Amino acid sequence: MLQASNARLIRRTLAAAGAGILAWSGLILVAGAGQGGPAPAAPGQETGACLVCHGEGAPLPAAGIVHSAHAALFGAGGQACAACHGPSQAHLGLAEDGSRPPPDRSLGPDDLAADINSTCMNCHAGEVAPHWSGSAHEFEELACTDCHSAHDPLGDPALDPDRQVGLCFDCHQRERAEFMRPHRHPLATGGFSSDPGLLACSNCHDAHGSAAVADLDGMTLNETCYGCHAELRGPFLWEHAPVREDCSSCHLPHGAIHDAMLRQRPPQLCQQCHLARFHPSTVRSGTGLPPLGADPNLLGQNCMNCHTAVHGSNHPSSPGFTR
Repeated sequence: MLQASNARLIRRTLAAAGAGILAWSGLILVAGAGQGGPAPAAPGQETGACLVCHGEGAPLPAAGIVHSAHAALFGAGGQACAACHGPSQAHLGLAEDGSRPPPDRSLGPDDLAADINSTCMNCHAGEVAPHWSGSAHEFEELACTDCHSAHDPLGDPALDPDRQVGLCFDCHQRERAEFMRPHRHPLATGGFSSDPGLLACSNCHDAHGSAAVADLDGMTLNETCYGCHAELRGPFLWEHAPVREDCSSCHLPHGAIHDAMLRQRPPQLCQQCHLARFHPSTVRSGTGLPPLGADPNLLGQNCMNCHTAVHGSNHPSSPGFTR
């Protein structure tokens, strides 16, 4: 009985060892099938094959895409990575010299912007097509991937209000300097990234182009400004002509050294247009400021000490915007 029991134990041990050998043999065969890389993927298995090399922590990670809007490509019937990069079967193995061929469409910095953009337009043409052709960014031959990132694990920086401003400032250095001024729109902090609840560049501009100047969201500058400053839209009984014409006649849109982002300090700003008779329209200077003097047209709200409704008035007795 003891010998029979020992024989059964030996058979079970040998069987387990044989199974382990077969398992390791299978792994070796699979690893060798792709000549040092993953085996060619069958339809519907592309994602798993790609993530063998492009998973989290890899030199060229792409796993972040499954946390983005592009994760919809990985559902039933989706083409996954091949939707943008093509089938790329050769990329799944190694060439004879040991190098790995690039994907059919790498969408990298060495690719032409037109080729990258045409790939994106296959899905996003309805979002950007109306004004992209001929836009400032298209004219500068920017590729979609210069601003957008489908693989970023933190999400697309161009669509993230917390990171969008810094991305725009990488190219728009003049605007970056304007937002360093003491009076500005509530857009950027010292680190040039927008704070939660504040504005981003896309609140006023459309990076894909628009029918307005400076790629503004509104049809005109004023229409864009009225999106936030609706109380200044009017109509008013007494209209202030430059206000109706263009907000930038008096204000700088990004930032200024004067209060209310004015182009110039009143009354000098006002006197560019207003030097009428029967009004104290003497050209003002620093001689009216303490300790040299106390000119009411230079102190306090200067011209707006009297003309309080400078954007327009509905008061019947206020043709001079005094109430």
